[in-house]
Amino acid sequence: MHGDLAAWLEASGGSDEEFVERLWRLAVRRPVEPEAKARALAQLAAGEISRSGLLRDLVASEEFAGVALLDDAVARAAGERAKPREVRGPARPRLLRAPAWSDERAIEIPWCLARYDGERRVLDVGYAHAEPAYLAGLLALGADELTGVDLAEAEAPGLRRVVADVRDLPFGDGAFELVLCVSTLEHVGRDTEVYAVEAPRDEAGDEAALRELRRVLAADGRLLVSVPTGELDDQGWQVQRPPEEWVALFERCGFLVFEDELYVRDEAGWRSAALAEARAARYGAGGPGAGAVLLAELRPRSMGERLRLALRDARHRDAPRRSTLA
Repeated sequence: MHGDLAAWLEASGGSDEEFVERLWRLAVRRPVEPEAKARALAQLAAGEISRSGLLRDLVASEEFAGVALLDDAVARAAGERAKPREVRGPARPRLLRAPAWSDERAIEIPWCLARYDGERRVLDVGYAHAEPAYLAGLLALGADELTGVDLAEAEAPGLRRVVADVRDLPFGDGAFELVLCVSTLEHVGRDTEVYAVEAPRDEAGDEAALRELRRVLAADGRLLVSVPTGELDDQGWQVQRPPEEWVALFERCGFLVFEDELYVRDEAGWRSAALAEARAARYGAGGPGAGAVLLAELRPRSMGERLRLALRDARHRDAPRRSTLA
């Protein structure tokens, strides 16, 4: 049989119901809603639209654009990690870009996932409400022991799930080599009603969480963290702090800021930014979510680490610098 004809007949095979269910899972990565399914099946049965037309309309939707954006972000991170180490060194992409209509996840996901460096014992804080794309990228890291902790519980095959407050973790000292805390720290100790869970209120909850993460992090471990930044803004369910306040908090809790980068969103989209720009950002300005975000790699503060960084800087190595915010 002619190759093109075989492919055409294969695409036309099977029931319309099977096609619709498969299309939604492939294109927008979720099950089709009953109403959308019934409408699509009725249109197909009446000849109002073809299977190709249904695909065209779904791919042209805003939902697909969001899925593709995060899928590209995860792929970018995987591509950075896949480069030969002798060529890339530690994977540290910077100067990322994302469209203005997206929230900060389009920056946070590739920035954090690219920086995985083969650690065996990995903890993710706040997994239960994370983007599926991020969780899929997290699972694709291939860490020997991958644990997720949250006040809520959610299905996440391949992830050891632990229900706990990040301020009081049920793990031993130095249990993890890498901890990821993506857009979670700002919620600790705040109103959790929006997440349908209960936890003690505490305005210093983010500080308590950082000290606990410092405890469960190995002496040579790393914490990758992202937080909304800009004008001080306590919204009840989360708090946004200026960049300098976040950095001061990190250091007060026993961390050294090994690397950091600020991003802001303007009319042209998300881009790396200077301190003054990020400091003036407002939450929700110009699009959904934060108007600016601080991403940082934190390491347990020690004299040895300070000495190593000082020697590196003295030799003018092309490596992540200490925070320019402190």
